[in-house]
Amino acid sequence: MKTTIIKWSIGIALGAVGGFLYWYYIGCNSGSCAITSSPINSTLYGGMMGGLLLNSFESKKRKDETPKTTDQ
Repeated sequence: MKTTIIKWSIGIALGAVGGFLYWYYIGCNSGSCAITSSPINSTLYGGMMGGLLLNSFESKKRKDETPKTTDQ
């Protein structure tokens, strides 16, 4: 459980930094872009995407189960 919280935190932090940097260097100047026109929106969206992306690589622990065979 502790590693899951750490993975989420790292993903959110990296995504938030990435979202802010995207707004700073590329962002939308006209204000018509919903996400990239505001640094807050871009940072929050980046954090959300970073957390989801990093957790998509989480490995599941599997129990070693022997396959059940039927005798005929």
